[in-house]
Amino acid sequence: MSKRDYYEILEIDRNASETEIKKAYRKMALRYHPDKNPDDKSAEEKFKEAAEAYEVLSNPDKKARYDRYGHAGVGGAAGGGFGGGGMSMDDIFSQFGDIFGGAFGGFGSSRSQRRRVNKGSNLRVKVKLNLKEIANGVEKKIKVNKYVSCKHCEGTGADNGSSYATCSTCNGSGHITQVTNTFLGQMQTTSTCPSCGGEGRIITKKCTHCQGNGVVRDEEIISLNIPAGVAEGMQLSLSGKGNAGARGGIPGDLIVLVEEEKHPELERDGNNLIHNLFISFPQAALGAQIEVPTIDGKARMKINPGTQSGKVLRLKGKGLPSVNSYGTGDLLVNINVWTPKNLTKEETEILEKLEKADNFKPNPTASEKSYFNKMKDFFS
Repeated sequence: MSKRDYYEILEIDRNASETEIKKAYRKMALRYHPDKNPDDKSAEEKFKEAAEAYEVLSNPDKKARYDRYGHAGVGGAAGGGFGGGGMSMDDIFSQFGDIFGGAFGGFGSSRSQRRRVNKGSNLRVKVKLNLKEIANGVEKKIKVNKYVSCKHCEGTGADNGSSYATCSTCNGSGHITQVTNTFLGQMQTTSTCPSCGGEGRIITKKCTHCQGNGVVRDEEIISLNIPAGVAEGMQLSLSGKGNAGARGGIPGDLIVLVEEEKHPELERDGNNLIHNLFISFPQAALGAQIEVPTIDGKARMKINPGTQSGKVLRLKGKGLPSVNSYGTGDLLVNINVWTPKNLTKEETEILEKLEKADNFKPNPTASEKSYFNKMKDFFS
């Protein structure tokens, strides 16, 4: 099922400012907030959908990739396995709690006062793809060394998963408030509790396998569904597949950087592919049927008699697809007439006779000169 456009979800224009994006998200969050719509699954899904849209559009880098490549640019290609569609309520309130605080009047305050939730760090990996994989899309399985939730304590960091006590410093709130007297009067500041790190509780008996962190180093096999048409340098995001968060926290994301493997005979130019074809002088003069390489194998094409070096032949639809499914590029075959370097005595005599013939003296038309100059600029 295709994802909805993020701008459509937040009901904003594509040129909306950062302030307008935030205001639109607050409006959607207010409308579909779970505390205002209890036991309403439809409202909950729209609440998550709005949070996913805001998570992308509020980030300049992600917004730029989304504007250029659509959902695939931020990992949200339908069926692609990437993206933020798996955001949980804890994810949302942890990341955007500052927006909810005080914004919902009488409801939502209980959520905004939740203890701090640890967020795992993002991971970055590089994936090399050949042109065939780029053309068709591909599923890749990669081995990632990262922090995973400790199995012995189920990620809690506590022995037997139950050795907790309320933090005595903050009384379980996760923050402390200090009042300082200044010449302007009393000033109140709130900061994260130094004893519990904002969690509101402390471990009385730590897990011996993870030393109370709730995470350990391990390897995980991750499946990546990469959409067709991606390009060198494009980043895709796999939500929740980064490092696990400490003590039951939210996992980070896995950022996948695409690298293209060089093809021995084809060169990429956007969605088009270029092949430099060398033909002999007799083939150029007499015409020929030749084979050229494509992504999937070989294709036959006709060389007309009198073909000049620099002529570009086009095989439509033999290039790469657009990542947004806006069509497919072409294969451009650049003709180069090969001049032999070592001639036999007999070959030299034949060419000397041909060289004197009027039909073998260069005599390009004005249109041929213009075409050659255009192609020279195109391939420079």
